[in-house]
Amino acid sequence: MQFDESVFHPRWLPTLILGLAFACFVTLGLWQLGRAAEKREQAQDLATRGELPAFVLGVEPLEPEPLRYRHLSTTGTYEAEGQILLEARRHASKTGFHVITPLRISGGEMRVLINRGWIPTDAQGQATPAPVPPGEVRVMGQTHIPAAPALALHAGPDAALGWGGRWPYLTVDLYRAMVAYPLQPVVMLLDPAEAGGFVREWPRELPKEGMHLGYAIQWFAFAVIVLVIWLRLSRAKGGGQRVSP
Repeated sequence: MQFDESVFHPRWLPTLILGLAFACFVTLGLWQLGRAAEKREQAQDLATRGELPAFVLGVEPLEPEPLRYRHLSTTGTYEAEGQILLEARRHASKTGFHVITPLRISGGEMRVLINRGWIPTDAQGQATPAPVPPGEVRVMGQTHIPAAPALALHAGPDAALGWGGRWPYLTVDLYRAMVAYPLQPVVMLLDPAEAGGFVREWPRELPKEGMHLGYAIQWFAFAVIVLVIWLRLSRAKGGGQRVSP
């Protein structure tokens, strides 16, 4: 009886193309595993720092990263003249503003920005009143390091010059460029239990590794598919004879 047998005979062009695709998919999978490890470390860092006592902000300038995920406290005086509103902030399916008020920290010229919460718009689309508490106050809250949106129509330190009291977004650098006094590099999200604020339902940062693990599995699966295709294309038919018993 005569039949055909297949032999392993890779061809250079499919090997080159599929080899590049295989390497690309494996690299992407490993990158996603690295991102998952980063998110896992961030979650552990968040849990660890969240258990620490509140860090007391003073008049000495600080770096932002050591304060990330920390609870904060400080004493000072709100300054109404520096208050701004962040537009298009949503709460309970309604549009409103976040109220950002500078607090002059007691004992010096240093300020820190306090997000005092959400206020709704009125019937004319204007902000409802957001009075500033008088006198010296002690405040507590969470650290927030604001960043510009991925797609910003304005950039650079002069971007907020024409915004007035209503800003589309906030960064500490933008605000710092508008004032002459020193400013701490973080924003404090005022604790819901503190007086002098408005609606405060702050989202909790929870770095999740699951999404990246899912992407890693997807890329590795693509790599396996490419490998199977290459093995199939590398098998050529070969002749041969065998005698049946």
